[in-house]
Amino acid sequence: MTTVTSPVAGRSIGLAAVPDPVFSGAMVGPGTAVDPVREPSVAVAPVDGIIVSLHPHAFVVVDDEGHGVLTHLGIDTVQFNGEGFELLVSKGDTVRRGDPVVRWDPAQVEAAGKSPVCPVVALEATAESLSDISDSGDVAAGALLFSWT
Repeated sequence: MTTVTSPVAGRSIGLAAVPDPVFSGAMVGPGTAVDPVREPSVAVAPVDGIIVSLHPHAFVVVDDEGHGVLTHLGIDTVQFNGEGFELLVSKGDTVRRGDPVVRWDPAQVEAAGKSPVCPVVALEATAESLSDISDSGDVAAGALLFSWT
């Protein structure tokens, strides 16, 4: 089983509340989302594994079981072309849960007119394979978001 933890501190809101139909409809995969605190912060790895995809606004970590977890920092933040995001790792790096991956500022994202909400998605998973999904309440970076079997 893979335990997926929050890459950011904030309030867990569930995927259905994400202001993007691709995420809210779970088209990318099942999971949850976190509305982050509005202060400069560092998004951390939600699982132990290898960074297989890395963009300033999003990253995927694949664990030893082959489970890929997507962390997307904000909605439509690809439009920033990396501005306001600082990569702290490289594609191919091995990370441990809680390791820093991207430095960013959710308040800047919001001030630029975008949602800073962070979907955390189990790629190529079924909704039935997830349990203990956090979809409400405050979460710290590193707190349980869901379990994946």
